[in-house]
Amino acid sequence: MTIPDGVTINGEMGERYEEVLTPAALEVIATLHRQLDDRRLELLEARERRIEDLAGGGTLDFLPETKHIREDDSWRVAPPAPGLEDRRVEITGPTDRKMTINALNSGAKAWLADHEDANTPQWSAVVGGQLNLLDAIDRKVDFTGDNGKTYTLKPDDELATIIVRPRGWHLPEKHILVDGRETSGSLVDFALYIATAGLRQIEKGQGPYFYLPKMESHLEARLWNDAFVIAQDLLGIPRGTVRATVLIETYPAAFEMEEILYELREHSSGLNAGRWDYMFSVIKCFRTRGKDFLLPDRNAVTMTVPFMRAYTELLVRTCHKRGAHAIGGMAAFIPSKDEAVNEAAYAKVRDDKTREANDGFDGSWVAHPGMVEVCKEVFTSVLGERPNQIERTRDDVDVTAAQLLDVASTPGECTENGLRNNVSVGIQYLQAWLGGLGAVAIFNLMEDAATAEISRSQVWQWLHNDVTLADTGHTVTRELIDRIVDEEIAKLPGDPAEYEDAKQTFLEVAVADDYADFLTLPAYERMA
Repeated sequence: MTIPDGVTINGEMGERYEEVLTPAALEVIATLHRQLDDRRLELLEARERRIEDLAGGGTLDFLPETKHIREDDSWRVAPPAPGLEDRRVEITGPTDRKMTINALNSGAKAWLADHEDANTPQWSAVVGGQLNLLDAIDRKVDFTGDNGKTYTLKPDDELATIIVRPRGWHLPEKHILVDGRETSGSLVDFALYIATAGLRQIEKGQGPYFYLPKMESHLEARLWNDAFVIAQDLLGIPRGTVRATVLIETYPAAFEMEEILYELREHSSGLNAGRWDYMFSVIKCFRTRGKDFLLPDRNAVTMTVPFMRAYTELLVRTCHKRGAHAIGGMAAFIPSKDEAVNEAAYAKVRDDKTREANDGFDGSWVAHPGMVEVCKEVFTSVLGERPNQIERTRDDVDVTAAQLLDVASTPGECTENGLRNNVSVGIQYLQAWLGGLGAVAIFNLMEDAATAEISRSQVWQWLHNDVTLADTGHTVTRELIDRIVDEEIAKLPGDPAEYEDAKQTFLEVAVADDYADFLTLPAYERMA
């Protein structure tokens, strides 16, 4: 293979890797790194300063310096791109070969091909996932399971539109260096896709479409827009061919929705209510601020509590005001062999999607093919033959900063059962993640990095705010957590010693004096 000057590949080369690590793709990575990485690092430092300000008593509010953008009613985002007009149901999942086929065949309108929360940054997954996407677009992807069952693609007109989610700005890629420095996982995932499978998508009449995760400001959206412009120019692609949906899944981003759409407007395809990471971000931003920002048991925080309701209503209002899609949050339930569990899960998913459709969302997410039809049925009952309801501008919605910040009115209690669930989910997820799996079925829910972040962050928050558990009267202490960790590991299959790396990683991010921004950062260092 031909490698551009200044580029070093540390990862082992596997079969067909050169089809993804092309000279063009590596050149895009090198160019983006040299032009944008210093800004990326500066923006990450700005995140830290904002968190320090919040910890010291600061707050979040709509930005006075961008008021003119919010008050200017004349601008709109680009019209929906081919394959993105109708998004009434989208499925999420990692880019392993079996999931690639099942997601595309699922009946969903779009598939979030996940290189982030449902994936792991093992080198084989970083490149292998891109190969699977390339093969899917070329209709060369198939899979035979251990049981002998063969999976193949349906006809093109029945397949979901591919939307790739690259890693967040915070995650590095240690297997590709430019001028001796680690690259950005975000830019690597983006470049490898747009320069290979993305070009094939254009030939098929669509384009390279993306979901952008974990942004905390409109300046981070501006950085993405600059990356799109640079890459399109390098590859000879008309500007505006790339489209991106932004996940509003951090607390600060909820106060900058219009500005984020504005920065991406020629490349924008809307916003998504990333509910699980949003809960994580609420805890993260105000973790030291006591009862006013203390969340009860993870599973007690529903989408109808006041601060979550304000966030989703504002998202729909913002998107439709600017001609953009508003996409609802993920239903994490997965089908079970227990019919009683299934009945309850389907009822909750139906209620959740009914609320979203009636609120004006244009579509929503599910995590399992078995949930596609219920989501599609609910949205079709509202949309009918219309591809979306962008024309419903929700002028009745007027959300204030105080409503977005009203965490204190959330009903529910902090319990030992909730603490145990957080510990068990966190350790089980990290065990799977360190082994290469980014999406894991635990207690009939599809857990990914976002839900694991909630679990470990709640443990940290309860410990560092001396929470008293409602069901036992115990105060959350390090001793109590250590005991529960050992007890919960003892319930898991296999030898407890097998969980040592996962246990130590969990404790590192759940009880240490200094709060780790993301559990995946220390976990990435432990990953082989």
